[in-house]
Amino acid sequence: MDRSILVVDDDPAFRELAGRFLAAAGITVAAEADTAAEAILVAEETRPDAILVDVELPDGDGITLAGALTALPWQPQVVLTSVDPDAAAPDEVRRSGALAFLSKDKLAGGTLLRLLNDS
Repeated sequence: MDRSILVVDDDPAFRELAGRFLAAAGITVAAEADTAAEAILVAEETRPDAILVDVELPDGDGITLAGALTALPWQPQVVLTSVDPDAAAPDEVRRSGALAFLSKDKLAGGTLLRLLNDS
């Protein structure tokens, strides 16, 4: 899989863990961001194929950010995530343009990779 991803999360330990998991799966981590504002700037600079977005960011919510990211000219795939399995309702995910919401404890189970491969 020759794909790149941007990891957006305010927890540096999670960004590192997600980066290792994604790299092991053959996905290049193009960059990381810890705020919504930084995510937009970094996405425009790196143009990743996909973006993993935490729902709760210090300067905004990931659901609104997902809408902005999916509207970028190259239309990156966006997957929302949170430690709270109820952080994003299915209708919120649909309206944001994100592919899906996955709780962080489900990311390593292969679902994220299937979503990115099937879309």
